[in-house]
Amino acid sequence: MRQLLLDLVPDTPPTLDNFVPGGNGTALAALTAWLGDRQLSFHLWGETGSGKTHLLRASGLCYGDARQDPDLANLPGDAPGLAVDNGEALSEAGQVALFNHFNRLRLAGENGHRAKLLVASDQPPAALALREDLRTRLGSALIFRLLPLSDEEKLAALGAQAAARKLKLGRDALTYLLSRSARDMGSLSALLVALDRYSLEQQRPITLPLLREVLQHEGGLENR
Repeated sequence: MRQLLLDLVPDTPPTLDNFVPGGNGTALAALTAWLGDRQLSFHLWGETGSGKTHLLRASGLCYGDARQDPDLANLPGDAPGLAVDNGEALSEAGQVALFNHFNRLRLAGENGHRAKLLVASDQPPAALALREDLRTRLGSALIFRLLPLSDEEKLAALGAQAAARKLKLGRDALTYLLSRSARDMGSLSALLVALDRYSLEQQRPITLPLLREVLQHEGGLENR
């Protein structure tokens, strides 16, 4: 058997439309409106798996991850819009860089240019262990907390995605999938696509035996 998740899962880019909001409808609406207005900064915070990275990548702004690039050395200094993920992981140099980016973007906005700064972190700005001047600037943003989807919301979202692909997956199969794979919606959605393609390739319906076969092959997830 081929490595299904590597060979079969397409690289579906995150968009605002394919974000599953759950209880985050207000935050999604506010972010969508903010992207079209002239306000400078927006801050999302919440635990891992709540959808922060999806929304930052979907924003269309130049994306940087402080967990991978704590100094923000790879963010272009002249980008009109920046999306900085995992702000809590910024190094001292990265904090200085973000402070300077904020001031540059604010000046650009005051001069009538498009200027946007979207930041995400695991805590609200006031609780972050950052230099005070940066924390104050981040605290001036529109601030929204993202809540992780409940299991029921994930099941509903997976059911809707399965229906859109004309897959006949009952609640038992969806619950089985949710309990034995990565629990973030990106991974779950990708696995659903892989299952669909594999079932077509094998000309077999998606049943519990097929789910077990795929999950056992992909990293022993069945044994969770």
